[in-house]
Amino acid sequence: MSAKLICTPRIPIEMTMRKNLSLMLSRRTFLKGVLTAASLMIVGCNRDQPPTPAATAIPPTASGATVPQPAASGATATRPAATATLPAVSGATTTPTLPAATPTHPSTYTDPTLSFAERVRDLVSQMTIEEKVSQMGSESPAIERLGVPAYNWWNEALHGVARAGIATVFPQAIGLASTWNPDLIYRMAEAISDEGRAKHHEVVRKYPSGLYSGLTFWSPNINIFRDPRWGRGQETYGEDPYLTSRLGVSFVRGIQGTDPRYLKAVATPKHYAVHSGPEKDRHHFDARVSQRDLRMTYLPAFEACIVEGQAASIMGAYNRVNGEACCASSTLLQDILRDEWGFQGYVVSDCGAIDDIYSAHRLVSTPAEAAALAVKNGCDLECGCTYNIACHYQKRLVEAVAKGLLTEDDLNKSVERLFMARFRLGMFDPDDRVPYAQIPFSVVDCAEHRELALEVARQSLVLLKNQDSLLPLDKDTLKSIAVIGPNADETLVLSGNYAGTPAEPVSVLAGIQALVSAETEVIYVRGCEIVDDSQSRFAEAVEAARKAQVAVMVMGLSQQLEGEEGQTEGNPRGVRSRGDRETLDLPPIQEQLLQAVYETGTPIILVLMNGSAVSINWAAEHIPAILEAWYPGQAGGTAVAEALFGLTNPGGRLPVTFYRSVADLPAFDDYSMENRTYRYFTGQPLYAFGFGLSYTTFTYRNLQITPERIKAGDSVSIQVEVENTGQRPGDEVVQLYLKDVEASLPVPLLQLQGFSRIHLSPGEKQTVQFTITAAQMSFADEDGKWVLEPGEFQVWVGGQQPNPAVDVQPVNVLAGQFVIQR
Repeated sequence: MSAKLICTPRIPIEMTMRKNLSLMLSRRTFLKGVLTAASLMIVGCNRDQPPTPAATAIPPTASGATVPQPAASGATATRPAATATLPAVSGATTTPTLPAATPTHPSTYTDPTLSFAERVRDLVSQMTIEEKVSQMGSESPAIERLGVPAYNWWNEALHGVARAGIATVFPQAIGLASTWNPDLIYRMAEAISDEGRAKHHEVVRKYPSGLYSGLTFWSPNINIFRDPRWGRGQETYGEDPYLTSRLGVSFVRGIQGTDPRYLKAVATPKHYAVHSGPEKDRHHFDARVSQRDLRMTYLPAFEACIVEGQAASIMGAYNRVNGEACCASSTLLQDILRDEWGFQGYVVSDCGAIDDIYSAHRLVSTPAEAAALAVKNGCDLECGCTYNIACHYQKRLVEAVAKGLLTEDDLNKSVERLFMARFRLGMFDPDDRVPYAQIPFSVVDCAEHRELALEVARQSLVLLKNQDSLLPLDKDTLKSIAVIGPNADETLVLSGNYAGTPAEPVSVLAGIQALVSAETEVIYVRGCEIVDDSQSRFAEAVEAARKAQVAVMVMGLSQQLEGEEGQTEGNPRGVRSRGDRETLDLPPIQEQLLQAVYETGTPIILVLMNGSAVSINWAAEHIPAILEAWYPGQAGGTAVAEALFGLTNPGGRLPVTFYRSVADLPAFDDYSMENRTYRYFTGQPLYAFGFGLSYTTFTYRNLQITPERIKAGDSVSIQVEVENTGQRPGDEVVQLYLKDVEASLPVPLLQLQGFSRIHLSPGEKQTVQFTITAAQMSFADEDGKWVLEPGEFQVWVGGQQPNPAVDVQPVNVLAGQFVIQR
């Protein structure tokens, strides 16, 4: 891992044939190969919301020889911090519940020298059925006679500690994915969990425990962003299973810490599984998916986070998958999650999803049957009791036991899993035994975390077009600049959804104003609104552009146009998100404004802020420079301005495909991967997955594939030399794609199987090495079994996605092949 910024001290093979020879791999073997190379009180996982109050970089030695460098598939990375004040804990229970008293007669569970398993069994054995079921809802009350304090399980940390007042706000998750930098995401997650720990202890020492003050984070969202219309795609790491897996594992590890005994916090990958819209149908929708797509697209990231990342929790989705409700699916929760992947943690439902089992999915006849079905199939915790989600779960569980639908042993399994998490978090031990309890509140929004937020924002920027090297601008000679657009002077748009409250957010306008020379005139005009039809300020915007040497137009989307069902977060007061999008285009009013300013002849730089792909076809043809900024977090304006003026060099890459039209897409509710994402899309994208430009140039040489002929089950070593042949330092994302040329069943057109973000100065060279394992050469058959077949495999390594349909590749992409012998 790269060096971290520290704010405070921290104490399975069966042989078959394609022509009688192929190799069946167990998922454990597959994983080992593929996966190792409250200021804003709004709802996340619920339906009713209140108004808003594996590559290794090898650098050259002096003699020109290469030596291994430890950072795998990633690259490395000050303003004074604002005073962080602790807000009143929003969402707390109506009647404050203070921590329960110490039990009068201490028992085994209070002895911190014993194993957690012993202590958990002892504690749960002393509980009545009513007490047990009381602990299986997200608002778990105190059990005073046993000294068990109240605990609210619901907390969020998608890109910073959310909905609990001031916190460092990093770029939205889709922007995190654009960094292609697992090490950076790990460092960010460490900072997030530091702040979460500090906030938690400050709350429990001074206030009743409540919503968004706990250590169980319902993050990350690792659903595959299969369709750009999905409003929650902004919360994901994009459309690729491999990229999502690598970033997801880094996030989980950074959140949960490295202590051998205690968890720093709990990470909860969501929404398990096969979940990506439509939002309006999620409570009753049945996602029908083939076993091949299930295994090759929808499950890999979850498996990585559970098996490799050791996530202590997982959240089920609202929808059904092939007829089974995700939060009560024996296939997902027992057969795959626990039996196959060996998961030992707890499962939490999405909020209100247990009600959906009978009220929307209609799989059972009564609420008690729904509760029983969920528990017996492995769901341990129900999210409810908040934001108009009915709080009847505990009563339904008692009824289910009384009717013989559940046994007390069924309850014990779930309750023990839940308390194991609380014990591992140190909630039943003295603070002096728990190293993470020593993190002070001063880490919240500290200077180092602010600098890290800026660095993540810098690395998230993707340069889509730079005709005639319009960028970077020379801030010292620039006499006038027009800044135009509905997102130019907005800070609310910086955060996206599931966000905390930044202390000092910086808009693009503010970022530009802070960097230009004192003699430069900055002319700001909003021009239009995000979705309004009014052209009343067009003339003003046109006039501003005519007066300026260059116009920076900050446009795109906002939470008004994309978000979760019924979302108010990130919107002006009283406004709810439209959820999913119906079109991929820019809003018509913004397109009209862009064209009006273009007619002035003033050079335009288009800065996009959005959480999903946009079909900017006209802009791609007419506008000379385009910079994708996503929702870049609290330091987004500074990061954008630095890139515009050349203080930094954009090096991000797209984690999603930018399509030309919604007509390129299959039906939104079709979960087949056919013709979806770069792995299966047969059309011509506007901008491809993995695309991104730089202010410098990189040359690839000496692709070596060793050996070129292997036995089934062996690995292949691939290395390439990369040189910065331009005039500026910059980051390059070296990407490795693989294709099984002779597969007997449908496989992806190509798929990412390695990447490494490296930084090179002008003239500097670096050798980057990858290892492709047998697991990465395998594919899933019609039954979801992993198969490795003999035959030819095509390899591409370069700075962008190759085109497998042609022989001649871009100058920065090299091609090779190897063969698995028959």
